[in-house]
Amino acid sequence: MALPLLATTEELQDYLQQSVPLTPGPAQLALRLASAAIRRYTKQTISFVAGETITTMGGERVLKLPERPVVVDADNPLTVVELVDASGLEMPAIEERDFLRYGAELHRGQAWPVSRLMGFPRRHPTGIWADRVRVTYSHGYAEIPDELVGIALDLAAASMSNPRRLRSEASGAVSVTYTVETFGTGSLTSDHRAILRDFKRNTFSVRLS
Repeated sequence: MALPLLATTEELQDYLQQSVPLTPGPAQLALRLASAAIRRYTKQTISFVAGETITTMGGERVLKLPERPVVVDADNPLTVVELVDASGLEMPAIEERDFLRYGAELHRGQAWPVSRLMGFPRRHPTGIWADRVRVTYSHGYAEIPDELVGIALDLAAASMSNPRRLRSEASGAVSVTYTVETFGTGSLTSDHRAILRDFKRNTFSVRLS
């Protein structure tokens, strides 16, 4: 299933300040490619996803969920189950009793000391996670942050204005020279990357099984 665009064709129309309506096909394609570039760089879905289930590697004190922000409320519960080897035994972990949640990190126990008595599978609020943990959680933004909308529009506008990646073009007496940024049409600039760092997931922050 295709993910939602991070900006709309109406927003792109306003961004380009064009009075003539954009052709839907090319405009949506430009926004789709822009959205994909942002998701690829951040390694995040970004759009809101409800109740996704993942199985991730544990074995440490802190379990880092791959998608941010984590959304937990009455309509979006967080379910965490520790899986015991190949025995089929499943042990639910309860927030505030077995672990504490800080953003996208689930903390269980203290950094030091850690002993077998403090760890899994004993039901104790301190210790380490089981080797494998199944988590069902909701994540992402119901409303896309303005910074991401702006980058999506910027990339899409570059693709729309210079789809053939020309350094310059002329029409009659009018000549246009494109900047280095727009020449790499649809490519993230250093300014874009600086903004996206706050949304980016560290490649080594999670290990899916």
